[in-house]
Amino acid sequence: MALLLRESVLRELVTMRDLVPLMEQALAAFSRGGVVQPVRSVVAVADHRGFLGLMPAYMSGQEALGLKAVTFYPGNVERRLHTHMATILLLDPETGALQAILDGRLITEMRTAAVSAAATKHLAAITSPVLAFLGAGVQARSHLEALREVCRPEAVQVWSRTRPTAERFAEEMTARFGVTVVVTTTPEDAVEGAGVICTVTSSQTPVLRGAWLQPGVHINAVGASRPDWRELDTAAVVKARLFVDSRAAAVVEAGDFVQPMKEGAITQSHILAEIGEVFAGIHPGRTRPEEITLFKSLGLAVEDVATAQWAYRRALERKVGEELSLH
Repeated sequence: MALLLRESVLRELVTMRDLVPLMEQALAAFSRGGVVQPVRSVVAVADHRGFLGLMPAYMSGQEALGLKAVTFYPGNVERRLHTHMATILLLDPETGALQAILDGRLITEMRTAAVSAAATKHLAAITSPVLAFLGAGVQARSHLEALREVCRPEAVQVWSRTRPTAERFAEEMTARFGVTVVVTTTPEDAVEGAGVICTVTSSQTPVLRGAWLQPGVHINAVGASRPDWRELDTAAVVKARLFVDSRAAAVVEAGDFVQPMKEGAITQSHILAEIGEVFAGIHPGRTRPEEITLFKSLGLAVEDVATAQWAYRRALERKVGEELSLH
């Protein structure tokens, strides 16, 4: 019998306090070579302006095996649906038998933010208690929750192309976390004075420019997971010390890296390290307070499989979830 774990159950099983250290461990294992994981396969659903991604991974040290199928439909905003939806299959590495089917949308949302929080913990100088968000959707909310595990923001500055979206974010986050949230008119205003900047948009063109970046700032670049999309202009990438979740993925998927490289502004050597190398102590990360650090997040299957295994084991302990058989 396999276990079905719906989003409502996962909300009770998984917390950001669990996920931040779990993502550190998973990505350290990935960068040490303890994970078998190809670059994600992406199928363009051009007739409906969508994408289907297939993401398998095997964690040999943790004996975890799984696959995530994730869809990305930017137009779902107009339909009042989630832009990202996903399902994770967790398998028994010894037999290949199905262990669990998990909602992957919430896991994707939470583990993405947890990785950014872990990167912030290791890379940010935290010279300012102000956080900046470019984008005010699901990932902005999740990132604020996760970042509170590694720093104590006194204020948040947020910009969105749709001002009512930013205003809803400000109202909800102020009520939930008691933090002052200021809605700005421009992205430049949002990042002014911030110690940590998170770009969490679905933009295909730059929303963050290098001319705005002050010494010591740390950036988590989360959107633009296609090679022809970008959230940062070339100047921002050139000015920053760049860390990625996966070198292999970044050179083919990350428009924020691919486009400046095509322009001849940088080479592959601009990637200093995978963030897992920093977590594992292989690379020092930030070396001077005045450095501008940039973590480019694409999202890896190992993050999903590690989270799914954690949730599955906790579900067994708490005897929650629904048993099902496909036979």
